[in-house]
Amino acid sequence: MSSVGRFAPSPTGPLHAGSMAAALASWLDARALGGRWLIRIEDVDLPRCPAGTADRQLAQLAACGLHSDGPVWHQSDRGAAYADALHSLQRQDRAYPCACTRSDIERAAAASGQAHRRFGERIYPGTCRPERGGLRGRSARATRFRVDDATARVDWTDRRLGPMTQDVAESVGDFVLKRADGLWAYQLAVVVDDAAQGITHVVRGEDLADNTARQILLQRALGLPTPAYLHTPLVLGPDGHKLSKQNGAVGVDPAQPLAVLRAAGAALGLPLIDAATVGDWLGAAVPAWAGIIERFPIEPRSSE
Repeated sequence: MSSVGRFAPSPTGPLHAGSMAAALASWLDARALGGRWLIRIEDVDLPRCPAGTADRQLAQLAACGLHSDGPVWHQSDRGAAYADALHSLQRQDRAYPCACTRSDIERAAAASGQAHRRFGERIYPGTCRPERGGLRGRSARATRFRVDDATARVDWTDRRLGPMTQDVAESVGDFVLKRADGLWAYQLAVVVDDAAQGITHVVRGEDLADNTARQILLQRALGLPTPAYLHTPLVLGPDGHKLSKQNGAVGVDPAQPLAVLRAAGAALGLPLIDAATVGDWLGAAVPAWAGIIERFPIEPRSSE
């Protein structure tokens, strides 16, 4: 089977240095493996996606020679596929309605003595599980995936980070598939779309490694294949945190594509490439990336 990779940006703003590094890594990986590279616009959260931003992102990618090898998908067009997947999980009793607000979860966590984890998020305690009384006459807000204790531990190997493990019941709890505002949750949408597009290799930033166990649980429940995962180093902002709009990241300049590629390559550990054109730079970067991935994994670590 030939490899298929993808880059799936959320169009909440122009691509910055961090997102361009992720885009370049996924493109180089697909080319090094002799496969195809696709672009998917993750605009399922339309209220956060200003009009025209996706087109601007595609223009930034194109200026750097990064073109999708197939039609560009938009998650905002994929609601029917997500609904089908949710119905499948409901038929298996793997999904249930939840009436809890954030305040409800906070109170339940405080009552149980649960410490803050996962960047301030509380682990969902299963309050609305059917065997615990369900909605108790309240209106459903979200729909959650039931994480069974017997299958909650997920072990996988990241191509860069090595052996990984996470007990989803202990670190996350039953997670959201459809949000209280009616929008589809990232975890379900990405799993359905990766399978539908035939994605075999997922290359993305290391901050998303924590999502992998939940996505593998969904893949198993839906009978979908699990891609190979590679999580790249993050590009950090001046505050030491992941580069983002919140900490001052600005969009890369499509008028300076070689400078953009050189910066992205440096962030990924590529050697300095002396090239006069975008095509020449990319042509030299592919074997350089192939040499880098031959040295992975770098070290075993936990995703928790």
